[in-house]
Amino acid sequence: MTTPATVSAPIGFVGLGNMGVPMVRCLAKAGHDVVVYDVRSGVAAALAAEKSLGTVRSAKSLGEVGKAAAIVITMLPDSKIVRAVVLGDGTRPGLADTMAAGGVIVDMSSSYPLDTRALAAELQAHKIAVIDAPVSGGVGKAVTGTLAIMAGGEAAQLDRVAPCLAAMGQVHRTGPLGSGHAIKALNNYVSAAGLIATCEALAIAEKFGLDATTVTRVINASTGRNNSTENKAERYLIPRSFTSGFALALMEKDVGMARSLAADLGLPAAELEFVSAYLARALSELGRDADHTAVMALAAGDAKSD
Repeated sequence: MTTPATVSAPIGFVGLGNMGVPMVRCLAKAGHDVVVYDVRSGVAAALAAEKSLGTVRSAKSLGEVGKAAAIVITMLPDSKIVRAVVLGDGTRPGLADTMAAGGVIVDMSSSYPLDTRALAAELQAHKIAVIDAPVSGGVGKAVTGTLAIMAGGEAAQLDRVAPCLAAMGQVHRTGPLGSGHAIKALNNYVSAAGLIATCEALAIAEKFGLDATTVTRVINASTGRNNSTENKAERYLIPRSFTSGFALALMEKDVGMARSLAADLGLPAAELEFVSAYLARALSELGRDADHTAVMALAAGDAKSD
């Protein structure tokens, strides 16, 4: 497969959290010029100062990013923050205030799909397009540039941003605008359901006196295997390390979006309601700084937060 050529103009990137920083590194290593911005200016400056990333520079404002780049990627916590960054929040201008007509916002955040469509409608007056391209794979795959990228939007705009996305992972075109965000929320619901089931099964196995590693390996050779049994049980759940790098608060938020989408569409979803409520309880007991794999502590009955 031929790797798409790099885009000629700088790419803007807003949001330098656990995922954003390695994603920028992948863009730079693929030959892209990147203009980065984060409300924590020190993070942006430190990234731009990395000697191996000679094509990354730090912007002092969102306006500077908008002026410099025709394609701007956002990697932010939720739709509300994305909207404020793009359109402004009343105290500072947004990207749309300085981006030239014909620009495109690539929202790689886990945003609410109906909000994504509403944002695109508002940006029509600015002649700025929107692509939704959330990711799955966690920090590990962000580092290696092997994320699963769920990209929705107009085909012509997807073609235009393809070189940027290809530098960060494998692109799956999902359909019209908002489809990527919808699939991401639904994926994280299914992932969360598997995590909860895995944690409860391991807790029961341990209480019964079974070796949890043996149980995990048998499940992985059987029909119960899932992402949590294959990739999380022996690394994070059984040793209680809880260091996967993906926050419980983000998983709870994503599953909540799937729940809201079902409600907005008028569809009953009893299991989704259960998983959403379970994660809300876990967040309350474990705290907002907890890793999502700390759900194991809740299942095992030793979850009270410090």
